[in-house]
Amino acid sequence: MAISAKSSQEFVEIKEVRNGIIVLKDGGLRSILVASSLNLSLKSSEEQAAIISGFQNFINGLDFSTQIVVQSRRLDIRPYLLLLEGRIKEQVEPLLKIQTKEYINFIKSFTDEVNIMTKTFFIIVPYTPTIIKSGNKMMDNLLGGGAPKKQVEDTKKAIDMASFEEKRTQLDQRTRVISEGLGGMGIRTSELKTDQVVELFYKTFNPGDISQGIKLQ
Repeated sequence: MAISAKSSQEFVEIKEVRNGIIVLKDGGLRSILVASSLNLSLKSSEEQAAIISGFQNFINGLDFSTQIVVQSRRLDIRPYLLLLEGRIKEQVEPLLKIQTKEYINFIKSFTDEVNIMTKTFFIIVPYTPTIIKSGNKMMDNLLGGGAPKKQVEDTKKAIDMASFEEKRTQLDQRTRVISEGLGGMGIRTSELKTDQVVELFYKTFNPGDISQGIKLQ
């Protein structure tokens, strides 16, 4: 019995990424925010209590669901080592060259023994519209039933674009609520663009890639 292999894309509910917005196969939209972090241990007890209370009020005040994802990755120090090696070539003092080489060797041995991890915080903002089912020939009925195929396709594209912009407006409102709410607690956020979203999912499904992660702009 032959078993047909399925690509990984068939198991992912993403249809496309359009203008930084994830379009799901069911018509829902998702935007992704990358957020900065706060070190509560550096805050006073009063500040800690205020931040925790503010976050609690922020979460309780949302009228839609959201998801917070923490991604941990091993820090890639290769670009930094290449930078140091370039500095060696620029050095004219023999002693500085020796010290730089020793520093490079120290960094290499230290990172081999200790896994230095970086954490990135993502907020997934969803919008799933209410879908009203209609007849299978709705498009033909709108166009009189005898419209040319290209006209039907162009009309479908126009309706799809109008629907996307309408849903995106609702999603943008939710995204602003998240950004402003977290901003009030000193947490900076930045919405991922199309290339950053693609990079995020690529690295999620290819964990062996230890290249640098997405950063706040």
